[in-house]
Amino acid sequence: MPLPPAVITGLQTLLGGRFSQAKAVRDHHARDESPYPELAPDAVAFVRTNEEVAGVVKLCNAHHVPLVAYGAGSSLEGHILPIHGGICLDLSQMNAILDIAPDDFLVTVQAGVRRKQLNLEMKEHGLFFPVDPGADASIGGMCATRASGTNAVRYGTMRENVVALTVVTATGDIIRVGSRARKSAAGYDLTRLLIGSEGTLGIMTEITLKLYPLPEAISAATCVFPSVNAAVQAVIAIIQYGIPIARVELVDETAIAAINHYSKLSLQEKPTLFFEFHGSPRGVQEQAETTQALCLDYGGSGFEWSANPEDRTRLWQARHNAYYACLQLQAGARILNTDICVPISKLAYCIDRARDTLNQSHLKSAILGHVGDGNFHALIIIDPNRPEDMQEAERLNHCIVQDALSVGGTCTGEHGVGMHKIQFMLQEHGADAIECMRAIKAVFDPNNILNPGKMLPAPSL
Repeated sequence: MPLPPAVITGLQTLLGGRFSQAKAVRDHHARDESPYPELAPDAVAFVRTNEEVAGVVKLCNAHHVPLVAYGAGSSLEGHILPIHGGICLDLSQMNAILDIAPDDFLVTVQAGVRRKQLNLEMKEHGLFFPVDPGADASIGGMCATRASGTNAVRYGTMRENVVALTVVTATGDIIRVGSRARKSAAGYDLTRLLIGSEGTLGIMTEITLKLYPLPEAISAATCVFPSVNAAVQAVIAIIQYGIPIARVELVDETAIAAINHYSKLSLQEKPTLFFEFHGSPRGVQEQAETTQALCLDYGGSGFEWSANPEDRTRLWQARHNAYYACLQLQAGARILNTDICVPISKLAYCIDRARDTLNQSHLKSAILGHVGDGNFHALIIIDPNRPEDMQEAERLNHCIVQDALSVGGTCTGEHGVGMHKIQFMLQEHGADAIECMRAIKAVFDPNNILNPGKMLPAPSL
């Protein structure tokens, strides 16, 4: 359905040249990092202030025009694809750091601020924001998907690190939820409700985040194992021992080979754990030594650790590039990325089951993940021009998710639901809980304009 003329005229008046129906601009906003085909919005609105966001939302709500928020376009589950057309609300120009409160360990930013930009500016204050999903995502997008990543085992996810929000509701009202206090018992926790809502309940425009002191010392290490199972058992032992590890990442031998080729490294092509330790110089040394001893109990070898910043940066950059490295395993490939999270005691079982399932398929795949908190990914490589590849990848994903749900896990530990995980929501949560979610959506967004078709399965007829 074409955009109503009143909406076009209204947005041209409100935004001038920052409202575009040009094909090139629409095409730029037509895809994320998911394997789904490109899907362009009818127009793109570039906003810079809360008031502009509110103006766009009011026009869309009055004319029942779908509205999808857009940050960096780095999501993996089709979150930003406008499946019902409408307006793409580009928040990337809302990229100001509004307030820094070092004594309170807080910072308030606009939604379009990028993760790396934030930490670059916080460094001069001796502080950092620890949530690190790998991609240089926008803070608003990270809030919307309840992102976590490599540091979550120690510092938590976006859920634990956002204290307050400014939000534009579906009717165009500007509200503030949460406070700068470290805790509150006042009223419903709307902040936590909005974190992870994927743009379906409101548009988050300003975010107040927790900051942490930069560690006095940081060291990184790698250790290779005879099998993925042995590496996972070592992680379980490390967590149960109580070592305050900052990051622990599993990368299987396929991904290591891809990383070596992509990042020009010479790591042993075996299942590998990547570690990072934060603390005092003596503290990180003790953590590394204890971790090494535990790894030896599970067949770990070649334990190498370094406090050299260049070595550490090179190692973690290689880990963060694993997704792109695996894309190079097959020309013209895309990746369907699974995202289960399970209780730590069930992690070895689920990874073994996933590996067995993947080994029986003709598709190439790799396993990696944030195993310190029970979250791992199978990167399934497909040819986007072969529908049978997508069908097979979805079959593999379904098997892996079913195993996770059977042991009390979840279909998505950090990427969010988007379009891709809707199929598992009813099974994971149950019909009554889904109805509660639908009721919440109806209260927040009565005309269903905010990212419609995402998050919740359609009601049965």
